[in-house]
Amino acid sequence: MRKLILGFYVSLDGKSADADNGIRDVMTSIDDPEQEEYFVSRLWEAGAFLMGRNTYEAMAGYWPTADHPSAKPMNAIPKVVFSTTLQTADWPETRIASGDLAEEIAALKAEPGKDLVAAGGTAFLHSLIKLGVVDEYRLWVLPAVTGTGAALFPELDAALRLRLVKSTVFPASGILELCYAPADA
Repeated sequence: MRKLILGFYVSLDGKSADADNGIRDVMTSIDDPEQEEYFVSRLWEAGAFLMGRNTYEAMAGYWPTADHPSAKPMNAIPKVVFSTTLQTADWPETRIASGDLAEEIAALKAEPGKDLVAAGGTAFLHSLIKLGVVDEYRLWVLPAVTGTGAALFPELDAALRLRLVKSTVFPASGILELCYAPADA
């Protein structure tokens, strides 16, 4: 069975780049070839990218013509966009999932292949977290504090206990990759 990995860049204070809070500027200003190469290798590990409609529309408008090291895997790896309103998905290797989110995720996890990676925006990720379907949280922590923006984790009824699976430090940029799994897994 495939794992569902939530992959996301966050500030030190746990804020996402959903809002114009400066995180995108931090992300694009960092020049760390070692981290970039590592990140691209992590992208190639994905069997499919999962995203909501807003993220799909932003990414589909950027990646097909991007001149960036991440463009090749972003365009080649299958993508699933979760939407009840999107009628077509023109970005190659993309299909639309419009059924019940929990059922669609269960079906994708049951398929053979590499692990699934869910990426932004926070509304979609909040839904996955609340459903309890995330098998690993892969957080790319940036060396910046925003004080504003959408929090990666939603308000929960109970604490979400996690255990550290792996950590990678990139001293040149100050980026940390922190991988957590649910503590009860």
